[in-house]
Amino acid sequence: MVDFAYVIAGSEATGGAGIQTDLKTFQTLGAFGLGTITCIVSFDPKNGWGHRFVPIEPAVIADQIEAATSAYDLDVVKIGMLGTPATIDVVADALAAQPWRHVVLDPVLICKGQEPGAALDTDQALRAKVLPHATVVTPNLFESQTLSGMDEITTVDQLAEAARRIAEHGPRYVLAKGGVELPGDEAVDVLFDGQDVTVLRAPKIGGERVSGAGCTLAAALTAELAKGAGVLDAARRAKEFTRAAIEARVSGNLPFDAVRQGT
Repeated sequence: MVDFAYVIAGSEATGGAGIQTDLKTFQTLGAFGLGTITCIVSFDPKNGWGHRFVPIEPAVIADQIEAATSAYDLDVVKIGMLGTPATIDVVADALAAQPWRHVVLDPVLICKGQEPGAALDTDQALRAKVLPHATVVTPNLFESQTLSGMDEITTVDQLAEAARRIAEHGPRYVLAKGGVELPGDEAVDVLFDGQDVTVLRAPKIGGERVSGAGCTLAAALTAELAKGAGVLDAARRAKEFTRAAIEARVSGNLPFDAVRQGT
């Protein structure tokens, strides 16, 4: 039996995030990974490693989705960076076109490299058209605050309240990530299943964000769901996998480290 894990996300040229990280995670965890590219993001080494963002034409995205979903019977998908309202329309149509056992949404709200107005349009379209399709949504601290409408999140209780509020938008589960930004010595995530909150804890590994950690967590969750795990077990395994990827991180000429899977 083959466990298929599908991802619709952006490409990140340095290999530390985006669809490159997703596919490496799927492979490491024993799922057959395939992906649709929505945009190309490349850091600009001549301009402080800022983001350069190039969207893929919606028709090309639709062609990729048609090919992937026709080739195999896919029922578990991760949604990463979409980038534009037009892309969101294409992906939302694809999600509505067939039943999915699990849709994991990593809600990339700020699309770096775009004008603020375009980013706001994208954020609003993502909430309205993709979030309701999600089985599990995996916001980081900033995204949890934005999606929940809360002024601040500085405690685990506030993070749990944010997860409850986000669930009102449609997803069955919310895995809200505290990461290094939430105060304390532990990296704390909370999983809300519509009734109960489960707190997942692990010691922090340093105090700096590592590129690709959020992508890895959502991709590992997707792979475990594709293999048949329940959401809570998948979340626990994904957290352990991500912690190992952070510990094995790689350094280069970038101003930040990147996760490394499978070591």
